[in-house]
Amino acid sequence: MFRITRVRSGDSSIEYREEHVSGLRCRIAPGRLNRRLDVVYSPPEQTSPCPFCTSRVEETTPCFPGGTRIVRGESLTFPNLFPYAKWHTVTVITRAHHVDAFTPGQIGDAFEGMIESLAGQPGFPSINWNYLSSAGASIVHPHLQGLADPVPPALLERYLRGSASYLRRHGRSYWDDLVKEERSGPRFLFGDEICWLAQAVPLGEREVRAILPISSMPDFEPYLATFVEGLLSVLSMYRSLGTHAFNMSLFFDRPGSRRGFSAFCSLISRMNPNVSSTSDSAFMERLHQEPVILTLPEELASYFTESRT
Repeated sequence: MFRITRVRSGDSSIEYREEHVSGLRCRIAPGRLNRRLDVVYSPPEQTSPCPFCTSRVEETTPCFPGGTRIVRGESLTFPNLFPYAKWHTVTVITRAHHVDAFTPGQIGDAFEGMIESLAGQPGFPSINWNYLSSAGASIVHPHLQGLADPVPPALLERYLRGSASYLRRHGRSYWDDLVKEERSGPRFLFGDEICWLAQAVPLGEREVRAILPISSMPDFEPYLATFVEGLLSVLSMYRSLGTHAFNMSLFFDRPGSRRGFSAFCSLISRMNPNVSSTSDSAFMERLHQEPVILTLPEELASYFTESRT
């Protein structure tokens, strides 16, 4: 499924990893953990009026055609005022500006609203979440973003092509083979219908992947509650490790496609917001497109187990 090349650099050991199906590469340098660049998390202060808070959200956000928004529990879904996709929606998850811990109901309602906003849109839908400013959130108030474009995002396109090629060569699904292989290995975290595992070739720090037994969004509803439960377990692990910021993307194929693809969710932890603006992304991640990872994926399962005790 992937290749590892180990080298020595001074007193450190570095792993170059490449995933065969996608061609993605990364470098894992555990010794860089000793730099301890992350800071202790402190809740963000609300220094200016928030457009997503209950008192302002209906004044500052647009409506769908017909003058409506989607309401599910605490969540409110509407078109993005500043879109960067052909169809781009936003779901405000909670009424509260800051949340210590999300409940399954809050996240489930938000996903239901987001799914409804994307239903029937042509192209390739994804559900995304930037949490906190250091993870790219321009608004701290927790919110999801939904995209649907006629062209798949670059990462999804890699996996669609790789999945189709694997199916032609082997006559079976790459994702089925991956799940079968990983369930008995050191990167498996948990899950039956949905397999949660530490990604062998990570896109970011502590990347966790959820592999779903479906390919398109219309089939997601029966698995939503199970998915939300797993998502909250991963976020709990991140917090137990001292990190609160994260990125999440859940990718789907178009309905009716038959190319051996399985929908998957990717989560990566990010550095906590800090006054010095230190980031965990630099030229390697943004320009070389080859992230430098600190945590070995094979160690993530033990972190997850410890976070549950």
